[in-house]
Amino acid sequence: MKTPMFDPEALSTMVANATSRQGEQLRKGVAQATLAALQGRELTLKNIKSAIEAVGKATSLGAARNNAGTAAEDLLAKAVEGMDDALLKAVQAQQMALDKLVAQGADLRDKPMQKALSELEKIEDAAFATLAKVAAGAGAGAAAGAAGDAVAAAWAPVLEKFKASGLASGGLASGGAEQIAAQWQEQMAQAHTMMKAQRAASLRAAQVLAESFGTLAGGVLIGLTDALQQGGRKKG
Repeated sequence: MKTPMFDPEALSTMVANATSRQGEQLRKGVAQATLAALQGRELTLKNIKSAIEAVGKATSLGAARNNAGTAAEDLLAKAVEGMDDALLKAVQAQQMALDKLVAQGADLRDKPMQKALSELEKIEDAAFATLAKVAAGAGAGAAAGAAGDAVAAAWAPVLEKFKASGLASGGLASGGAEQIAAQWQEQMAQAHTMMKAQRAASLRAAQVLAESFGTLAGGVLIGLTDALQQGGRKKG
């Protein structure tokens, strides 16, 4: 697969120049950057965490360099909203893929399907764990210094706020996993009912044949007897 067209420097610059009035613009920009980081990859939990980490680091760096006087906490909050918007799309894509597989007869007891469902349910926890890792390193590297420390400190209330309310993508993922499991169970129940109906129909047909066997055999015997009698008369 091709490498996603994600430009961390462009995202960092966008955050660095964002004013307090450009919150929604920043949110959309981060969402697009996150989607770009996800595109061209398999939507595994590992790749989702990698994309969130890359976007989170670029956001932290931009917040530390912000030259518009915008509070780091506000910048980070809008960035998390943007990442959540992108994750929402990723979750929807995963659900559609799983729905299609289930509709085609995939068994949720198979390991690949179990893994896919398990990863779907873990997206929110993985996102928070990854952002916590980003926050821990926000004051190091290119963002080192007082500004970097301020950004690292700003991450704490932002993550606390979103953990309390939950991510929209996390709610959808959890509900989607339950829905897919329910869909599969219903499908299995329908298949079981059809098998029982087919088996019952076969038994009924066999019973009818068994009950009519005597009549059938009697008719065959009559035919054989008639044939023998006709043969005897011809010889006579």
